[in-house]
Amino acid sequence: MPELRYDPLMKRWVIIATERAARPSDLTSTAKYGHIQKCPFCEGNESFTPPEIMAVRDPHTQPNSPGWKVRVVPNKYPALKTDATSKRMKDGLHERIDGKGAHEVIIESPKHNVDLTDLSNEEIKWVLSVYRQRIRALYKDSHLKYALLFKNHKKAAGASLGHLHSQIIATPIIPQNVKIKLTASQEYFKQNKNCLICDLIQQEIQNKKRIITKNNGFIAIAPYASHFPFEIFIAPLKHSHNFVDISDKDLERFSPFLKDILLRIKLLLEDPPFNFVLHTSPNPDSKLKAPDKWESLPSAYHWHIDIIPRLIRIAGFEWGSGFYINPSTPETAARYLRNINLS
Repeated sequence: MPELRYDPLMKRWVIIATERAARPSDLTSTAKYGHIQKCPFCEGNESFTPPEIMAVRDPHTQPNSPGWKVRVVPNKYPALKTDATSKRMKDGLHERIDGKGAHEVIIESPKHNVDLTDLSNEEIKWVLSVYRQRIRALYKDSHLKYALLFKNHKKAAGASLGHLHSQIIATPIIPQNVKIKLTASQEYFKQNKNCLICDLIQQEIQNKKRIITKNNGFIAIAPYASHFPFEIFIAPLKHSHNFVDISDKDLERFSPFLKDILLRIKLLLEDPPFNFVLHTSPNPDSKLKAPDKWESLPSAYHWHIDIIPRLIRIAGFEWGSGFYINPSTPETAARYLRNINLS
C-alpha cells in the first residue's frame, strides 16, 4: 500500500509507492517507432487495461470496447490508491499518511504513432474536455485536496509507454511546488488587490520580447526567470483561477492555440522529450487544514500550463542549491519559437 511521508527538514511530502517498481518497461524502446501488437493503450486492446472510468465514444459502442476517441483508465501501477485512508500518523519526528488519492491515465488517441500535433483541433478539444471532466470529478471527493495533470513525452521525460497519453494524480495534501505558487499569488493579492499572473502577463505584453504568440484569448511566454531552455508558460488572457471553469467555447479556442505551441517545439527542437503540467486551483470543497488561507484564491490565482523541454540534465549543483542554470536566455528562446515557420 502506498503512503506519503513528511520530511521535517525540507518541509515536503514524499510518496512511497513500492508497487510502481513492478511496472513493465519492455514496451518503451520501440513504442514510439512502430505499432506494438500488445500495446495496452491501442484500440482493440482494451482488455489489457483496468476497466475504463470514462471515455469519449462513438454512439452505441460499449465501455471497454473499440470505438472510443479518448479513454480514461486507472493507472495499473498507481502512486496513490482510492481505497486507502487519509489518516495522519506520527512516527517520531516524522509524519505519514496512508496513500489515499487517485492515479488515472488519459489515453488521448486510439492511434499508436501520433502525438497531439497530429490530432485535429476537434480531437484536441475532446482531450481538453476530458481533462476538465476528470479534475471536476476528482474534486467531488473532499479528501482530495489537489489534482495535478501532467504529460511525460518520450522516455527521457519519464514516459514508460510511447502511446499518446497524460496522467492525473490527486493527492490528500497540496504539493509543495503548488503551495509555493498559491502562497505567492495570495500574498501579492493581499498587497495589491490584483492577480499576480494577470499583472505579469500585462508586463510581458508591454515588454514584447518574451512573447511567443498571443491569440484566441491565450498567451504563451518564455518566462523571465526560466528554469530550463525553451521553457514555456501558457495562460488565458482573461482571469480564471480554475481550469474546470473553462467554457466549451474557450476550449475550441484553446485547442488550436495549444497545437500551435506544441508544433513550434516539435519543429524547432526536433521533437524533444518534454514535460507538460497543468496548474489549477486546489479543490474548493476539500478539508483544507487552514481553509481561510486560501479564501481569496478565486481572485488571486490564475490557471496556467508549464511546458518544459528536457534538453539539459539537472546535476549536483541544482539538486544541492535549488538554483537552476539555464544556458539559454528566454528572450532568445522566445524569438526562435516566435519565428519558426509552421507551414
